[in-house]
Amino acid sequence: MEGLVHEGKTFEKIVYPNKEIKSREFEECTFKLCDFSGSNFSHNRFTDCTFIGCNLAMLKLGGATLNNVVFKECKLVGVNFSECENFLFTVRFEGCFLDYASFQRKKMPKTHFISTSLKSADFSGAGLGNAVFDNTDLEGAVFNNTMLTGADFSTAYNFDIDAELNTIKNARFSQYGLQGLLTKHHLQIS
Repeated sequence: MEGLVHEGKTFEKIVYPNKEIKSREFEECTFKLCDFSGSNFSHNRFTDCTFIGCNLAMLKLGGATLNNVVFKECKLVGVNFSECENFLFTVRFEGCFLDYASFQRKKMPKTHFISTSLKSADFSGAGLGNAVFDNTDLEGAVFNNTMLTGADFSTAYNFDIDAELNTIKNARFSQYGLQGLLTKHHLQIS
């Protein structure tokens, strides 16, 4: 990863925790089983990249561009995605751990979270129109002034969403998820 521009490369089993990798461009690259935990990826540009089985816990992404980036089975605990560039921000998460991650004020329509843990993640002020939370654990996740129009929560669980504080028009929920919309009313549903 010494060069400034990387295209079509595969980086495998790189162990580089708590390091600084800044101002580089990665296009159509794959990262497999790498450990970048605690590293600083500020001002890097990732386009059409895939991370598979990587440890990215506490990764710093200040000013980074994530354009069509897929994370599969990655550990992204505590990552602050709200520091990423807004322009072209498109991500997808499959089988990831995103506990304590922050997406505050991120515009991320149609984002897919598949079989992902989002415990205590912060979506305050985020734009998640038509996002999909498929088999996703949202225990303790914060939704405050979040745009959830058309979002799919039909297989999500452990969420607590206040319909008065968020825009949920046309969002989809299963009958089993209705309790997560009524928590503040202290109703007992059986």
